[in-house]
Amino acid sequence: MNCRIMVDPARVPGDHQVFLSGDDPDAKRATRELLHSFGWPDARILDLGGIETARGTEMLLPLWLRLMSTLGHAEFNFRVETAEVGADGTA
Repeated sequence: MNCRIMVDPARVPGDHQVFLSGDDPDAKRATRELLHSFGWPDARILDLGGIETARGTEMLLPLWLRLMSTLGHAEFNFRVETAEVGADGTA
């Protein structure tokens, strides 16, 4: 997402997400609080795990750039949809 959407998630309608990665629990807690202050509810903050997971989100940049070029603007974000999953892990 661009910086305007990060600090004002309501710029994009719907339940799009922001990704969180890191190894320091205190830093993640502070980041989550900062995201809350911008208007991101807990349900839309996806904690991906340790700092190694940040590499995956960095690899979204080429797709993001192509989308920006195709759409002609940067007022968009990603949304992750999931199926209802039972305790046994099946949908």
